[in-house]
Amino acid sequence: MAPRKLHVLFCLFGCLPLVLPFHWQDPPPFDFKSSAWFHKIQAVMSTARSGHSKIPKGNGSYPVGCTDLMFGYANESVFLRLYYPAQDPDRLDTVWIPNKEYFFGLSKFLGTPQFIGNILSFLYGSMTTPASWNSPLRTGEKYPLVIFSHGLGAFRTIYSAIGIGLASYGFIVATVEHRDGSASATYYFEDQVAAKVENRTWLYLKMLKQEEEEKVRKQQVQQRAKECSQALSAILDIGHGSPKENILGSYFDVKQLEGAIDEDKIAVFGHSFGGATVIQALSEDQRFKCGVSLDPWMYPVSEELYSKIPQPLFFINSAQFQSPKDIMKMKRFYQPGKERNMITIKGSVHQNFADFTFVTGKIVGTRLTLKGEIDSGVAIDLTNKASLAFLQRHLGLHKDFNQWDSLVEGKNKNLIPGSPSDVVNLSPTLQSSPGSHTQN
Repeated sequence: MAPRKLHVLFCLFGCLPLVLPFHWQDPPPFDFKSSAWFHKIQAVMSTARSGHSKIPKGNGSYPVGCTDLMFGYANESVFLRLYYPAQDPDRLDTVWIPNKEYFFGLSKFLGTPQFIGNILSFLYGSMTTPASWNSPLRTGEKYPLVIFSHGLGAFRTIYSAIGIGLASYGFIVATVEHRDGSASATYYFEDQVAAKVENRTWLYLKMLKQEEEEKVRKQQVQQRAKECSQALSAILDIGHGSPKENILGSYFDVKQLEGAIDEDKIAVFGHSFGGATVIQALSEDQRFKCGVSLDPWMYPVSEELYSKIPQPLFFINSAQFQSPKDIMKMKRFYQPGKERNMITIKGSVHQNFADFTFVTGKIVGTRLTLKGEIDSGVAIDLTNKASLAFLQRHLGLHKDFNQWDSLVEGKNKNLIPGSPSDVVNLSPTLQSSPGSHTQN
């Protein structure tokens, strides 16, 4: 399928920002009355109605709760979705994408008519994820904390398979919604009056001209890292007993977080642009003890960071997204004495890390690069378990996650140690040895 045609097809499904290179130009005009379009719409509607669009439950022993938190007003407020070990195991009723404006944001960014957003909202607006909305936090222990950064054109809710997966193993996961212009849509309240009447101010993805791409992306990744640190500070403040008002006014009592965070066990995760944000955040905030970068978009990562990250860093890549230049940039973080790991999931695509991989059937999902050759459930399970083993190793957790240590080394039939090219050039031992990769 031609790239531009694939680009246009993704306009219908709202998933392009997480799949294709970010510097592509807008697609040419398209005849929305063509029978092909309506055939694709019908195919997705059939999939959505057939029950195949299910996001997996976590495999851990903890029930998972979910809530949204917003602290402060205007566009500098902290906005995140929180996944956590919960008391209520029965209500799996968290709405996946709670506002139609997110669908409009996707369609607007892609240059398609608003009715495409209406179609997406009709199909997926009532879809739920397997977490109990506003369920009370399970008390009695301190939990490690993960701050998660979304990809370009994404937003806080569409990494629930990872958030729920980690929370089911005893983590609190805060997925930040970025205000740097990289989310397809986000909102804030101007003041207390606006919040009371739910008068949202919406921000949509910032479109860039080619000549401003490099400068703006590097500014954005710095703002994103700052927003991750601000989210961390807000949660830790609550954990220390400093009161904060959730201006969204939910039934989740944030005071439950007091004493519930193990502040010595904090990590930062991210996908794509969020993967680049992980690297930036590690360089700026030593409270993050380690980082997991999922198929990072290396374009906005500055070379000056190569020697500025002392914390352990784990790259988990898909099989098709990274260029040789990107892989080389990742390997330049393999400085002497630094803990670094890299694995590649065989048969996977960039979209395997986000929830979109679960919301279409196999034929449509594969054709539109939402699914790879590997089963989506297997790919996300490998991602979560490898991440858990890495976190236990570098956060000092007393769990049984070390049973998956071999995944961190890429020792699995569905994994490659390092990058796809390394399966020929380097042994598995070299892939996980600190300082084993030299710079060009």
